[in-house]
Amino acid sequence: MTRHERPTVLVVEDEPAQREVLAYNLEAEGFRVARAENGEEALLLVEEDAPDVIVLDWMLPNVSGIEVCRRLKTRPDTQGVPIIMLSARSEEVDRVRGLETGADDYVVKPYSLVELMARIRAQLRRTRPAAVGQRLTFEDIVLDAETHRVFRSDKPLKLGPTEFRLLSTFMEKPGRVWSREQLLDRVWGRDIYVDTRTVDVHIGRLRKALCQNGGPDPVRTVRGAGYALG
Repeated sequence: MTRHERPTVLVVEDEPAQREVLAYNLEAEGFRVARAENGEEALLLVEEDAPDVIVLDWMLPNVSGIEVCRRLKTRPDTQGVPIIMLSARSEEVDRVRGLETGADDYVVKPYSLVELMARIRAQLRRTRPAAVGQRLTFEDIVLDAETHRVFRSDKPLKLGPTEFRLLSTFMEKPGRVWSREQLLDRVWGRDIYVDTRTVDVHIGRLRKALCQNGGPDPVRTVRGAGYALG
């Protein structure tokens, strides 16, 4: 399993015991977990490798959770990353302030772990549907992330594991142009050194697989930028 097949959750919590309990439970549920104990560390981690979801404590030393949220939501490259705020403050005014700063959800401490997991999954269904076993559709192509099967015009297609991951990345955001570097990060993982030309080879295989029963090639090459679906 490659590094980025499993969704990454960044846990930002200055209380070591709470941070570890949350990280332990997330890992048990199959997530990759990154940890930060303060706002500065969180901002650095997001810059290095944007997670799929951020669980962010409101009360942090120095840079507060609200400030971290505000900064991430004003940056074009990180504004799409879902943020779930954790706070001991249950007053409506605080909840409204958290959501107005751009938080996607707000959970009051003490929280139920089962509920928090459900909320994390709900955010992932929106941003990375294939990672939570959703069925994706684009024109006449259907990708079933749970059974790892792909159909085109109701006919099953044979795809290798890398081509399947490429297709699920494309189908999560049809029309989005992905650079070769972004595809390397998402499909192969940042830890692994792979030449960008490898992406072209696998795109070629994906195109061949998608057109094995006929039909137009849905993968578009955007000169100087990368690839897109549709």
